[in-house]
Amino acid sequence: MKQALRTGLIVVAAIVAIGLYASVFVVGQMQQALVLQFGRVRAVLNSTAEDRPGLYFKIPFAETVVVFDKRVLDLDLPVQTILTADRQNLEVDAFARYRIIDPLRFYQAVGNKDLANQRLQSFTNSSLRSVLARSTRDAIVKTERGQLMHNIQEDVNRQAKALGIEIVDLRMTRVDLPAQNSAAVYRRMKTEREREAADIRANGDQIAASIRARADRDVTVIVAEATQKSEQLRGQGDADKNRILAEAFAKDPDFFAFYRSMQAYDTGLKGPDTRLVISPNTDFFRFFSDPQGRGTPSSARAKQDPASTTGSTTGGAR
Repeated sequence: MKQALRTGLIVVAAIVAIGLYASVFVVGQMQQALVLQFGRVRAVLNSTAEDRPGLYFKIPFAETVVVFDKRVLDLDLPVQTILTADRQNLEVDAFARYRIIDPLRFYQAVGNKDLANQRLQSFTNSSLRSVLARSTRDAIVKTERGQLMHNIQEDVNRQAKALGIEIVDLRMTRVDLPAQNSAAVYRRMKTEREREAADIRANGDQIAASIRARADRDVTVIVAEATQKSEQLRGQGDADKNRILAEAFAKDPDFFAFYRSMQAYDTGLKGPDTRLVISPNTDFFRFFSDPQGRGTPSSARAKQDPASTTGSTTGGAR
């Protein structure tokens, strides 16, 4: 009897423990939950400021708890090709960050995160195509990128509100041309830069040729002027030289003749091995026989030896 009573108490205690365990659940700080009673929503927990995370109770086996994340969730979008208003194909890579603001509506609309991601991806891709198709490539890439993303985020938020979701951030990580278009654009840019470089080189060559021609002309003019001036100076110097020589000759003709003869001897008899084929009776050697240079050597010898001259004449007469 006591053994049966002990067994019954253990069974009752186990049932109570199991029931207590099945009736208690915890909602975390980063979670929000729905309490469902036979599929009907009985309570929404930790979805507003009045709700608090912590320990909650439910009816075992009659009520179930569905937990949703309260943190910001991420959605990575696949790369898609968009045709812009200026007929340019662009590859757009984007991402979105969202959070569940109404767990009840979220549960009724999609039920889980995977289905929510599919719906949000459809909304975002549709909005991207709609907004970017009305814009040009330069506006998307440079000038109006921030405003376009704001417009896309507002459009997606209007559609996601029905899912109990709020888009926190939506960005384009990469906007680029397709691979084949990029190669064509690169070739066109390269051709344009080569043409610009050729134009710059041609202009540079033209300017260089002009500068070179001007420099050559200036050199020719400077050389001609210098040559003219040197000829004038040389002519003036020769004239001054001749004038000085003439004045010196007029003052003392004998000394001038002697000085010029000494210069001629110095120039003509220079060196240890000088040979002249010339008659010694020429006027060139007159200062060798007479320091005064008053006659030729033959006339000087005739003056010194009159007898020989007379004898020669007499003998000739005979």
